[in-house]
Amino acid sequence: MPNIEKKQKVVQEIQQKIEDATLVVFTDYRGLNVQEMTSLREKLRVPGVEFKVLKNTMIEFALKNTNHEEIIPSIFGPNAVLFSSEDPVAPAKTIYDFIKQYKKLEVKVGILEGKVLEPEKIKALADLPPREVLLGQLAGTMQAPITSLVYVLNANLTGLVRVIDQVRQQKEAS
Repeated sequence: MPNIEKKQKVVQEIQQKIEDATLVVFTDYRGLNVQEMTSLREKLRVPGVEFKVLKNTMIEFALKNTNHEEIIPSIFGPNAVLFSSEDPVAPAKTIYDFIKQYKKLEVKVGILEGKVLEPEKIKALADLPPREVLLGQLAGTMQAPITSLVYVLNANLTGLVRVIDQVRQQKEAS
């Protein structure tokens, strides 16, 4: 009986991680040696990110409890699962950078804010610029209309000053 309770506790923990995570990525880690797996774990060792090898039966029960049964056929074979509760882009980028380097890890399927993602969509997410760059672009975009307005107002005032100066010069000449 205690064994069943332990398994139920593990399923509840996985279920909680799935519910709390912004991004969940299921990967096939076949072919990775211990050194490569350790390297990947070190790269993913940032706040809000976990990368764990989990048993398929436990994952299946957790997915059923979180209403993601459609993923179950995709998680055959060995699974290492990434849970990111904060930034979804950086961990996805780390996984795909690792895949470029070692060509052994395979992304099977993912969940982004409750929606199921195919590997191509996760790749697209990984191709996004970092959060800081996006915030900088947003600030620049918000600042552009204000800067343009200042230039237009300045140009009008400069034009008015030039016209007044020409009128002054004409009056002095006559």
